[in-house]
Order: sequence, then C-alpha cells, then structure tokens
Amino acid sequence: MKIINVNEAYRSCFAGSVATIGFFDGVHSGHRFLIQQLKQIAADRGLLASVVTFPFHPQLVLNPQLNLSLLTSWDEKMQLLSDAGTEVCFVTPFTIEFSCMDAESFIKNFLHEKLNVQHLLIGYDHRFGRNREAGFDEYLQYGTECGMAVSRAKELEGEHVSSTIIRRLLQAGCVEEANEMLSYNYVLEGEVIDGNKLGRTIGFPTANLRILDGDKLIPGTGIYFTKVHLGDETFSGMAYIGSRPTVSDRGEQRVEVHILGFDREIYGEVLRVEFVRFIRDDRTFGSLEELKVQLEDDRKRVLNETC
Repeated sequence: MKIINVNEAYRSCFAGSVATIGFFDGVHSGHRFLIQQLKQIAADRGLLASVVTFPFHPQLVLNPQLNLSLLTSWDEKMQLLSDAGTEVCFVTPFTIEFSCMDAESFIKNFLHEKLNVQHLLIGYDHRFGRNREAGFDEYLQYGTECGMAVSRAKELEGEHVSSTIIRRLLQAGCVEEANEMLSYNYVLEGEVIDGNKLGRTIGFPTANLRILDGDKLIPGTGIYFTKVHLGDETFSGMAYIGSRPTVSDRGEQRVEVHILGFDREIYGEVLRVEFVRFIRDDRTFGSLEELKVQLEDDRKRVLNETC
C-alpha cells in the first residue's frame, strides 16, 4: 500500500482512484466490508482502491478534552488497511480549518481536483463536511457537477458494528464479542520492564508490560486467556489487568502476563499479547496463599482452552 501524506502543495500523480473516507480505528469487520466494495468498484473501473484518513481522530481535534482511547496504533492501522486490499492511503491533517470546509468544496476541490478521485464510495451512514450539513443527495449532485461518480456502500448484514461499540465491549472485558466485531483478536504490545517479582514467589512469574502506544485502549480489569508472541515464538498466557488489590494499595493499573511453560529472562523485549477470552474479574484475596490457589485454578482453565 502506498501511503501519501497530503499537504497544501500536493497534487495527485495517480491516473485516478475510487476512494472512501474515514478514520478506520480498528479496521473492523464493517470497515473490511466497505473496503471489499471499494476494491470491486476499482477493479470494474480499472482504478486504484484508495482511502482518505487522518493522523489523529477528528474528535480529539474538535473536542480536545475528550479522553478517547484507540483500538489500533498508527502502524497497526496501516498494516490492517493494506491487508484488507487498500492500494493507496491518502493521509491528510484534520484541523479546525479543515473541519470548516463544506461538503461541496471537499468533494470538488479536495477529492476531485487535489486527489483525482474519480469515484467516491460513501459509508452507508457516513456524513462529512462542515457541521455535516449535506447528505447523500447533495454529495451526488456535487459529484455530478465535477464529473465524479458517487455511490453509497451497502451495510454489513447482522449486528451493527462500530469502533465505539468495540471500545465499550473491551472496557467491559467482553473480548470475545469485541474480537468477533474486529474479525481478529485485540492486541496490546508492550516492553517487559522490571517489577517487584512477587509473582515468582508463589509460582506465577509475570512479565510486567509498559504499553508502547499510550493511546491504545486497555481492556477492563480482570484475568484473560491470551496468546503471547515473542519474536517468532507463540505461547499461551494469562494476562492480568488491574491494581493488584491483594498486594498493593497504590491503585496503580498494571498490565502483567504469566506465560505458561516459560522460564527465561526477557527484560527489554517486546511482547505482542492477543486477548482471546475473559477468565474472571479482579478481586481482593485474604492472603497470598488464597491468591495462589485461585491462580492455579485460572491456569487450569487456560490449559483447558489450549487442549
């Protein structure tokens, strides 16, 4: 996939493309269905399949006080868009000034004249332009006036899918439902850092993670069955997200992973952790021995998952 950073001076060097617009956080199943339609139109017309997206979520520009966590890092999103079949990704800054552009100017001057978009595919419920004043009929009119075809995408059948819904599911610990909407397992990447090594005293050594992308959403507190990737190796694991109420009163959220059948020093290494299934809620135990008994039960459940 060719990634094009669009600035004021940019003029497309491509013969033409079919484009769709969005932030595409998560590149979930709804996004993939949209890109499938995009690819089909592009193939039928002999054009490139392109997306127009932004380096920062528009809501973070329009509402800077908003505490919005994301489903994918920038690199993850670019890889997922490429894997879905996108050929060109136009990246344009989303600013207050940009948000004030009306739909007519956006279609005629930005998409058609600047990016040489020949066909615009609009998500079934997507609106754009200043205050989202215009609708599909106006988009069609503006496209006709400048020689650009405009069509509306079909909606994915079944349950409504959106990045907002997926975020809520992950925050509630409902990773299976979130993964189904994503069409892949939700992932966190983190560097293994030094901890207080308490876990190894009860037979459950953990890798304490510093999450690499601070904007990524951390799933809700609890214990999860995970797949842990270290380089080319993959292991089963138990991830813990919480403030460790049994052993600490600091209230500091931690992300820790116990890797089953693993006994190596990996400080400074990067782990890629896939969240597969929620195991149980976090809770306070009366002693370390009670915690150990529960962790043994958790490990048995994870081992059953892998059989």
